[in-house]
Amino acid sequence: MTSSSAAPSVFSALAPYGWDDAWADAFAPHDTEGLLPGRVIRVDRGQCDVVTAEGIVRADTAFVTPHDPLRVVCTGDWVAVEPGGNPRYVRTYLPRRTAFVRSTSSKRSEGQILAANVDHAIVAVSLAVELELGRIERFLALAWESGAQPLVVLTKADLVPDEVTRAHLVQDVELSAPGVTVLTVSAVDGHGLDVLVALVSGGTSVLLGQSGAGKSTLANALLGEDVMEVQAARDVDGKGRHTTTTRNLLALPGGGVLIDTPGLRGVGLWDAGTGVGQVFSEIEELAERCRFHDCAHTAEPGCAVLAAVDAGDLPVRRLESYRKLVRENQWIVAKTDARLRAELRRDWKRKGAEGKAAMEAKRGRRR
Repeated sequence: MTSSSAAPSVFSALAPYGWDDAWADAFAPHDTEGLLPGRVIRVDRGQCDVVTAEGIVRADTAFVTPHDPLRVVCTGDWVAVEPGGNPRYVRTYLPRRTAFVRSTSSKRSEGQILAANVDHAIVAVSLAVELELGRIERFLALAWESGAQPLVVLTKADLVPDEVTRAHLVQDVELSAPGVTVLTVSAVDGHGLDVLVALVSGGTSVLLGQSGAGKSTLANALLGEDVMEVQAARDVDGKGRHTTTTRNLLALPGGGVLIDTPGLRGVGLWDAGTGVGQVFSEIEELAERCRFHDCAHTAEPGCAVLAAVDAGDLPVRRLESYRKLVRENQWIVAKTDARLRAELRRDWKRKGAEGKAAMEAKRGRRR
């Protein structure tokens, strides 16, 4: 027997937002309770807007507001909503396929979920200012960890008309983003938009980046209309003013779904060890050839990573960025484990002292 959640009206209404047979199967138990399937397109102040076969409804999330901040309802969730009532409530959300999480700026060691059920994580980077490769690597680590496929979009390409210069910038980013497609796009003259539209036409994409990266302008270009408000970036540093203040999910005219997010000033890692490893895959591969399995790549003998740096095969900047993100991620994980935190402190002090001693010995041999 076909459930009501599998009815053509539900599929026709929700398919543009990513509804498929797998989601219908996951929703089946809630369908027998008379609940409605829908996707969260916006969340604010304990309530959310949900697109359903009946249209967009406003629902309260009080029933799914646990102490764990990673289990709150967020934009991109597929939920089970009451068919009526004032107010009506979200009863639960379906198991997430992917989740984009960052650490909060609080001292309580909490993660913040930004978007759920995302297939593509678009990291928008403005070419109007100098590239910050370390920040791009940080975004990519979070993107890989989420389970989504990262994509770097260098916006405002019209501000770099020289093709040779633009190619060098793309190459710099590609070296910092192994396994990731890097595109140059201009919402002003349409450069690269056709390629981007094709890439995001299937599945759900989340748009990430700092304020001033041109996310809202890019979102409007993909949507084909001025849906998102746009503000000019400051001439001094190219930074914007948080034009987007909430995370909004929108169906794209060419297929696919886009989640636009506010500009992120802080993108702290949250248990992103796997993501860091994928961003720095060449260092992880080199590390397998180190003499010691716990090599810190600072001054240890037989370190294949340091040998690659000395040979000019690995940029020093990449290694320094890798060390920074690994250490930050270890500290975030350890914040909830006092014993592990103490062990890390001792280990860092020991390796720091060993590295210092090795450098002093090296200088002594040169004299």
